[in-house]
Amino acid sequence: MKAPPFAYVRARSLAEVFDLLETHGEKAKLLAGGQSLLATLNMRLSSPELLIDISRLGDLSGIEVKGKTVTIGALTTHAAIERSPEIAKHLPLLAQAAPHIAHAAIRNVGTFGGSLALADPAAEWPACCVALDAQFVIAGKAGARKVAAREFFKGLYATALRPNEVLTRVDIPIPGPDTRSAFVELAQRRGDYAIVGLAAVAKVARGALSDLRLAFLGVGPAPVLARKAMAAMEGKRAEGNAITAATNELRKDLDPTPDLYSSAATKMQLARVLTGRALSALAG
Repeated sequence: MKAPPFAYVRARSLAEVFDLLETHGEKAKLLAGGQSLLATLNMRLSSPELLIDISRLGDLSGIEVKGKTVTIGALTTHAAIERSPEIAKHLPLLAQAAPHIAHAAIRNVGTFGGSLALADPAAEWPACCVALDAQFVIAGKAGARKVAAREFFKGLYATALRPNEVLTRVDIPIPGPDTRSAFVELAQRRGDYAIVGLAAVAKVARGALSDLRLAFLGVGPAPVLARKAMAAMEGKRAEGNAITAATNELRKDLDPTPDLYSSAATKMQLARVLTGRALSALAG
């Protein structure tokens, strides 16, 4: 199929973007990497009257370490995150997750902010940002505001972004030296959307886990923090009975959404398996 007709503007500044969004409202769509938007256009799932190309706004791209925070511009590509020595050093969870995103050709063009703003429930970055307590910087004509990752994702393809706002960057606190991370997911084929995935972060001291965060993808309309399972593991070693107790608690945390390929029961079992793998990986 071919995309429906639309007008196109390459924005030269954020101010121009805000003016265009104010004028056209929900009839306009932002074009960053385009790896999701162009597919929905060609399948006639989207039919905007105007595409606003923000891909040349250099201020929205790049990775920078500022004190105890890593700042990632919204237009930073998946590949740039995958290759970044700063990310590997300070935010290894993102480095672990990046190779699971689609294929190299898509990672070279698709953007960090584009993925987050789309809020696909099977995407890796939303769960990682929830696990890392990221802060999203959102800008509009009236100024900028910050929204915690845990508050940003509202449901299926729904976020805290207002129609006239743009996600400009993500600020992620650098975990302490005693923090470990693990990213695991299961897909039918390498590069396919995840059936179930898990971003896990915890402090580890003398083999015991604390401040554990288990953020699931692919099990609901938005990333899910498995709070009951997290509490069950607090202060315990990731072994035997403790892992079993934590995975049993997932029944209270998760209500998996079935899809064309996997039932809710299958997704629940896969979530249990991935939890065991992630906890074992955190324990080292």
